Amino acid sequence: MTTPRDVFSALSDGISEGRFSELSALYAEDTVVEHPQAVPRPTRLHGRAAVHERFTSALAGALRLKRKNVVVHETTDPEVIVAEYDYDAESAETGHTISTANIQVLRVRDGLIVHSRDYHDYLRLAVIRNGVGDLVRAYEHAPPRELSPVTPESAGTVFERLVHGVAGGRWDELPELYAEETHVTHPFLPGSGVVRTRDELRAHFAEGKALNPGFAVADLVTYQGTDPEVLIGEFAYQGEYGGKPVRIANIFAMRIRDGLVVESRDYGDHLGVAGDLGRIPELAAKV
Repeated sequence: MTTPRDVFSALSDGISEGRFSELSALYAEDTVVEHPQAVPRPTRLHGRAAVHERFTSALAGALRLKRKNVVVHETTDPEVIVAEYDYDAESAETGHTISTANIQVLRVRDGLIVHSRDYHDYLRLAVIRNGVGDLVRAYEHAPPRELSPVTPESAGTVFERLVHGVAGGRWDELPELYAEETHVTHPFLPGSGVVRTRDELRAHFAEGKALNPGFAVADLVTYQGTDPEVLIGEFAYQGEYGGKPVRIANIFAMRIRDGLVVESRDYGDHLGVAGDLGRIPELAAKV
């Protein structure tokens, strides 16, 4: 029997080896592939033919990607895995290289991918292709953000208390959701360091408190790992800023022990925020 882990390995091996024309065979005929943080707005591919077109497009040939640092989280849903990994990425045009983070939520049925939600570091990939100007122009001409129904607040998991606490402006309470010694990273945020203590988290959340965005939470979904300490959560912060709709897609991979977060990798759409605010060059300068 082909497991979801086997399918992910075949997919990432194929990408690393440049066998793009073969990869759509790993997807179901009626597959759905989503890119919640795509530039300048989320994309949704329907069907194997659309996936094949994406894999064999000019963009696919523009980058050479070698997978490394793979961590696969099996979940209590036997069809679903969450894979975290990095790429050593090289631009075929410029020869520039960089390491980028990625995370995918894959649903595999009968040995084929029926649904995938893929998060990639579009900013760093653009930087090595000298494509920052293209990013700026893409966001300048982007349509308004589409908002979703708000997810009602519940006590729920530590993850749910965290994201609803941010949305509700309860900044001073949030550090208490983490262990005294923790390890929090933001893989898609250039220049960000590791947050290692609760005191450092207080400083981190104080910055959010100063901005006071007043967002709501939407499209919240959690995946419980077969490792009982592991929880992965997808969600969006959304609302209005400057009279415009704002939506920030996120996925967090957390390790929770004794009711406190001891490790978290927070993959937020920092590029999307910078794009909507006209600050991409400032963000790219930190790469």
